[in-house]
Amino acid sequence: MSDLQSQFETAQANSRLLTERPDNMTLLKIYALYKQATVGDNTEKQPSFTDMVGRAKWDAWNAQKGLSTDAAMQAYIDLIESLRDNG
Repeated sequence: MSDLQSQFETAQANSRLLTERPDNMTLLKIYALYKQATVGDNTEKQPSFTDMVGRAKWDAWNAQKGLSTDAAMQAYIDLIESLRDNG
């Protein structure tokens, strides 16, 4: 297992240990980076405008299109670490 992969898995575990719940925009960023790192570019069908939560998550993930797996993992790690440092 690569060092980046193990750091990513540690960040996933640490995300559940945050002392404060991040705001919605930060939660969307966490979700989007996780999906980009684990699945890659968004190829899902865009949810309808009546599914506001699904649409927000889809839009956040879609905004990461083109970001490499490694770059998404590193951004996720950095974001979780910044939240832990501020918590």
